[in-house]
Amino acid sequence: MKLEEKKQIVDDLHDRLDRSKVAIVTDYKGLDVAAVTDLRRQLRAAQIEYQVVKNTLLLRAAVDTDAALMQDQFKGPSAIALSYDDVVAPAKILTTFAKENKKLEIRAGVMGGKVLDLTAIKALSNMPSREQLLAQLLSAMNAVPTSLARVLAAVPQKLVYALQAIKEQKEAA
Repeated sequence: MKLEEKKQIVDDLHDRLDRSKVAIVTDYKGLDVAAVTDLRRQLRAAQIEYQVVKNTLLLRAAVDTDAALMQDQFKGPSAIALSYDDVVAPAKILTTFAKENKKLEIRAGVMGGKVLDLTAIKALSNMPSREQLLAQLLSAMNAVPTSLARVLAAVPQKLVYALQAIKEQKEAA
């Protein structure tokens, strides 16, 4: 590879690392082509980039980004998963895939300026997805006005019941 090509790759990767909300480094050694293709397909469907990168280029690209916090993990065959929107999706897909394919090793990740170890990535993968969280939020937001409407409707209804009871008492007397 020529020096200009390497500089272009480093600049492009630096930009993507800087924009990403979460980055997870994996070791793909031992996976066959079909398994890697399947993993890439799953990640691509969730709009997550997965790229095999030379460690020297990854080290240079990580400078002045959050990914610089996990530079010690850039050893051996490295691939990096980058997500720009959903921070849970890459963790979910990678941990599920690693359970099925023991040769995929999740090394570390970085999110919001904090390094994530394997335990943190697994905990992140157990969280509900962005869509599920939004649905729960909308459900909670919808429940408040509905409950308020029920309470407000109950006030005149109880007044009518009270007036009816008073009327029945006066008629009986």
